[in-house]
Amino acid sequence: MTRKEDPTVFTEEQIENGRLLFAAECEFFFGAQKLDQLPPLAGPEVAFAGRSNVGKSSLINALTGRNRLARASSEPGRTKQLNFFDLGGRLALVDMPGYGFAKAAKSVKEEWQTMMFAYLRGRPTLTRVFLLLDARIELKQADRDVMEMLDRAAVLFQVVLTKADGMGPNKLKAKIAEVEAVLAKHAAAYPHIVITSSETGLGIETLRAEIARSCAGSGSEGEQR
Repeated sequence: MTRKEDPTVFTEEQIENGRLLFAAECEFFFGAQKLDQLPPLAGPEVAFAGRSNVGKSSLINALTGRNRLARASSEPGRTKQLNFFDLGGRLALVDMPGYGFAKAAKSVKEEWQTMMFAYLRGRPTLTRVFLLLDARIELKQADRDVMEMLDRAAVLFQVVLTKADGMGPNKLKAKIAEVEAVLAKHAAAYPHIVITSSETGLGIETLRAEIARSCAGSGSEGEQR
């Protein structure tokens, strides 16, 4: 396989495209707690999903270079709305509510899944979901359930391992193999895993390039909100 064909390798131009995309101003512009509150369809969107405490807010802040753009709740699972951030009028970043919070009632968890599934199925501008998994811990049933939901919604998703700094190469290699084996069973899964750390910046430029590439060729890219 050539360099051009290898999806895990980015050219200098692709890395620069990602840097330029995320160098633009990024601002919160909409929060939706119900499906009828969603903003009108405009340009492409990418969404970030993950269990509570997976480091989702920290990753969004690292990508955009803004320390307080996305804020983590002091109480895991408290944020119940879809938060939309406009990135230079070219792309919307969608922060999905965290899942897997142990103290939530069953009815709350079911409500979360119903809303998220409806959003995923009914948002044609959504180009990809980035599913965040903590590199340091084993996959939870909630993670597997969300992968199943993404399969049913027929939405392409890509795993991003967070908090990978400080992991030895053998442990990280084993973690990647574990996740790859799970992804092989999911039709909607993108096979390439991105390894990141919001603390050290590991993988941030790669993820920026991945996001820029995922939106390339979108018919509505560049449409202003």
